[in-house]
Amino acid sequence: MNIAFVAEAGVSQALAVLVHDGRAFAGSGADHDAAAAGSLTRAMTNSRFNGGASSTLIVAAPQGIQADTVVLVGAGEAGKFDDLAIETAAGTAYHAVKLLGAEALTIDLRHLSAGQAARAAFAVKLAAYRFDKYRTREKPDKIPSIRTVNIVTADVAAAQAAFGPLSAVADAVCFSRDLVAEPANVLYPAEFARRVKELERLGLTVEILGEKDMEALGMHVLLGVGQGSVRESQLAVIQWHGGKPGDQPIAFVGKGVCFDTGGISIKPAANMEDMIWDMGGAAAVAGLMHALAGRKARVNAVGVLGLVENMPDGNAQRPGDILTSMSGQTVEIINTDAEGRLVLADALWYTQDRFKPKFMVDLATLTGAMIVALGLDYAGVFSNADDLADAILAAGPKVNENVWRLPMPPQYDKIMDSVNADVKNSAGRDGGSITAALFLQRFTNGVPWAHIDIAPVAWASKSTRATVPDGPVGWGVRLLDRMVADTYEG
Repeated sequence: MNIAFVAEAGVSQALAVLVHDGRAFAGSGADHDAAAAGSLTRAMTNSRFNGGASSTLIVAAPQGIQADTVVLVGAGEAGKFDDLAIETAAGTAYHAVKLLGAEALTIDLRHLSAGQAARAAFAVKLAAYRFDKYRTREKPDKIPSIRTVNIVTADVAAAQAAFGPLSAVADAVCFSRDLVAEPANVLYPAEFARRVKELERLGLTVEILGEKDMEALGMHVLLGVGQGSVRESQLAVIQWHGGKPGDQPIAFVGKGVCFDTGGISIKPAANMEDMIWDMGGAAAVAGLMHALAGRKARVNAVGVLGLVENMPDGNAQRPGDILTSMSGQTVEIINTDAEGRLVLADALWYTQDRFKPKFMVDLATLTGAMIVALGLDYAGVFSNADDLADAILAAGPKVNENVWRLPMPPQYDKIMDSVNADVKNSAGRDGGSITAALFLQRFTNGVPWAHIDIAPVAWASKSTRATVPDGPVGWGVRLLDRMVADTYEG
């Protein structure tokens, strides 16, 4: 996809014009209507199109306008046309014409600021994402034809400058989406680690620890998850040095279970194919580090990814096993399908022990209970630090990634005590997301920490957002990038 900023609309195969509630043209829309002798107004009058957000009306070859097709894009209430509304309008414009056969789309935004024009370009880049590498029989009329999108703006140079960091974030989101979408026979722990290693081209430093390295560190809880798989477990350690030398880093930890059968506590066969995206937390952290490096964030940051595959095998861990974690705490395995918290336990301890960060945030598709609690449009936040939780909660609405904070009652923590070990890895269904978070808290060593359970939002079966595809969302990259930019960059 080629995205360019231009000063004039010129001749267009497809031209997008914004219309606010009440059929009120935005910016130069009235000029286009006048050039077409009012045909755009007549088209609206003879339709149900009223300018509502995400609505469109296609007008074919209106006389007087140098465009084969004009798409009127509903922009909603003019007084609420913020950055997210701009993203929705631009993404909607792309989707309205992507299958019409046109190769170029022009979106006329000359009435908006250069920053807003850049935001529209960012939205188009996200909206145009497709994971189609394995489609070999797709009909041509189902493949988007748009190759170029021109954004009309009054200040081309300023829009290009504003688009630079936004484009880097879009690339990072798409990188994360690709990881989530890949099947497990392609993206297993070593391959995930290899792709992360390639991010060194952006200026990141990446270390890959194998099973012998983790064994030497005492990471038996993480290794226990992967011991039933023929695929070797990995720990990817990513560093970005964008802040002052010696400044304490901020840290992010991701659950990367590349496929989760449940192990010996095996899952039902129905829908098990969804477990290719049980590494969504690690994908989000990898995407975040991609974004920070891509836009040259002024911060020191660390990303740690625990990469495993949870398989049933004669060598797999069993319910009743007791393992010693890197922290020295012993863990009784009650349910081998409560494996993500085991991966995170050792990864969190390693992160705080080695890097002494200001805080740690972990992301994980951790519990089905989170979907029961919050539905499919919110991630749950658990934290031992109010300021950190508040920063996450403040960033969410700015990027349309919804979060909700849940409690961590001390009386629930006692439920995680084991009769035979220091802690057990599962306490059953009641409050399952909370008890999982309380388990993780035992491995933070008192460091300010937040856990984000992204099980509801890592994958969209039927997306309702113009910039988010059906399938892999890349959820968390934008949220945490915005949190870092707003709160932690010098």
